[in-house]
Amino acid sequence: MKKVKRTTIYDIADKLGITASSVSRALNNSSQVNEKTKELIIKTADELNYKRNILASNLRKGQSKTIGVVVPRINQNFFSNVIAGIEETTYQKGYNLIICQSGEDHDKEIQCVNTLINQHVDCIVISVSADSYDYQHLQNVIDHGIQLIQFDRVAEELETLKVINDNVQASFEAVSHLIEGGYKRIALLEGPQNLNIFKQRKEGYLKAFKMYNVPVIDELIVENAWTKELGAEGTRKLLSLPNPPDAIFASTSDFSALGVLDVANAMGIKVPSELGICGYANESFSEITSPSITTIDQFSVYMGNTIANLFFQEIGNTDTTAKPKIISIKPELIIRGSTKRNK
Repeated sequence: MKKVKRTTIYDIADKLGITASSVSRALNNSSQVNEKTKELIIKTADELNYKRNILASNLRKGQSKTIGVVVPRINQNFFSNVIAGIEETTYQKGYNLIICQSGEDHDKEIQCVNTLINQHVDCIVISVSADSYDYQHLQNVIDHGIQLIQFDRVAEELETLKVINDNVQASFEAVSHLIEGGYKRIALLEGPQNLNIFKQRKEGYLKAFKMYNVPVIDELIVENAWTKELGAEGTRKLLSLPNPPDAIFASTSDFSALGVLDVANAMGIKVPSELGICGYANESFSEITSPSITTIDQFSVYMGNTIANLFFQEIGNTDTTAKPKIISIKPELIIRGSTKRNK
């Protein structure tokens, strides 16, 4: 299919025998152009299917009215809901989003960020990938004078605007619920400890054990079990122990918890009477499994709203001495069938 050349103001000017600057002024409704000429220019623009280059127009005003969003995976309910929350708020202000997916790959994340810098976005919103180990690309965002807002998974060493959850408290409440439900040997499926959120969730797990005087058993803590497949693999190892756990806290995600449930079903282990399961993130599938999965709601849409509102609040803020805001949203434990058992 032959590519059709995009109509410019120069094409309109050539057809009418006037200057491109006169066309530009007319299309911007300038009082310097008389109404008759303005009407003719607008009519000709319509006939030639002219579309204004909004980005170029905004850049001339010192802004692109575009926000870039980089997430590890778009197909996870948490991240898609955050994006929806951001868009819900930015749309009302006339801003557009450019959405990028790192796929949990550090190099791809760098490429995404550099692309957004080159697109002259007004702000980059990012939740870093599990593979991230160096954050110079995020420092580059700051050095280019672009607003940077981190959410959920953040590089704590960078002083930027952040919107996070209270992961320690959420995990503490989840494990406390399991202990109070009569579970004695509670295993932890943890994520990569280079990420702040997984360190904090482990901290909450350990905090609950300390509060209830429950001994920590190292063999019940499984590292890097943060996908459905790795969650299933970790669960098979745990349930093959001479003294297996009677509950598993999949602190990384509901996908990991789903892996736990699949293995339990395959091994004929009854949930929740023989094995309690708690996930994290309140993915949409977690309430339709059998049994439904106890989880933690991170209020992802509200988090997206909060991110966008924070950006608009900070526009024009020239105070370079104040520390960037950090907004913490308290998650909520949602108790479902996978942990409701008779003591």
